[in-house]
Amino acid sequence: MADIKTNQPDHPKFEAVSAALATVQDPEIKRPITELGMVGSVEFTGDDVLVNILLTTQGCPLKGPIREDVTKAVSAVEGIGTVSVDLGVMSDEQRAELRKNLNGGRAARDIPFSRPGNLTRIIAVSSGKGGVGKSSVTVNLAMALAQRGRSVGILDADIYGHSVPVMLGVADARPTSIGDDEESMILPVPTLGLKVMSIGMLKPQRDQVVAWRGPILDRAIQQMLADVHWGDLDYLVLDLPPGTGDVAISIGQKLPNAEVVVVTTPQAAAAEVAERAGTMASMMKQKVIGVVENMAWLETPDGERMEIFGSGGGQHTADALTRRLGYDVPLMSQVPLDPKVRESGDEGVPIVAADDAAENTSAQEFAKIAETLDKKGRSLAGLQLGVTPT
Repeated sequence: MADIKTNQPDHPKFEAVSAALATVQDPEIKRPITELGMVGSVEFTGDDVLVNILLTTQGCPLKGPIREDVTKAVSAVEGIGTVSVDLGVMSDEQRAELRKNLNGGRAARDIPFSRPGNLTRIIAVSSGKGGVGKSSVTVNLAMALAQRGRSVGILDADIYGHSVPVMLGVADARPTSIGDDEESMILPVPTLGLKVMSIGMLKPQRDQVVAWRGPILDRAIQQMLADVHWGDLDYLVLDLPPGTGDVAISIGQKLPNAEVVVVTTPQAAAAEVAERAGTMASMMKQKVIGVVENMAWLETPDGERMEIFGSGGGQHTADALTRRLGYDVPLMSQVPLDPKVRESGDEGVPIVAADDAAENTSAQEFAKIAETLDKKGRSLAGLQLGVTPT
């Protein structure tokens, strides 16, 4: 049990209050909050008690139940008066200690992609909001790179909305684990020439809901990067969750060398929030290498282009990020709104791998993005090597 700070260690009710707090479990981690270092302090004013609880993140969705459970447990101590609960937030050091605690006291295995000199290119596909086709762009881009003879892995980092396994036809597949001790490794699921890993493949049941937050999300990302035997990849393509939340920050901290592709649609509302995703990447020292405008138009049977979601959003996002970040962020592609892209995703075969890919405009656009990215190749140029000159 972690030591609990108190203004009155000799208070006759301190031990009883501490014991009561030890009965309160974190709703998600299912361990006592005292073991997790979540009790910051206990202060007494006569028989009244103020308990300071340290949440893992400011926006913790379970802070209501935690407050209620703490209040109920401490109020049940005989002789206690008013119980107040103050909710604070853990420091970076406290969160690091919690992650170590959750890992059985062992330091986390290092991530091969963040080692100095690693040549795997990390392509993180992001968006400011959901519904812009980010996952479709991810799987088709990865498939197009593999078709160019590259060794490609896909990490579905969209923890809550993991759809990559379905789009690649491996929704019911399970990765193989080598060993059953602390040094065991997981083999990604091979499909269509790709290596795939998703939290959806690790759930006991396909329809199980993932309701994680701060340290658990961070631990899941750490394990999928460090405990999976990816091998020597030319590219690791990440499907990030939309927005600028915990996972985007965690990825930024773990993979500062990642290159970010921002996906948006032509409409102004989507373009505005897409700029935020690009800005977040830059704040995490990642480079935004381009913008993809998805669902740019719908081509009718007579060849007319219908701009269902408006026009100009992709170029607007690229121009805004260029001004904001201080370097060129190009509009890499405009991918049309194509029912075949949706159909191919539902069938588990990306459109770039379809039989008629050579005649499909969307498939050609994805191939164009892959060609643009692949021109750079594997190189240490521009990477952070983690060394300091003396």
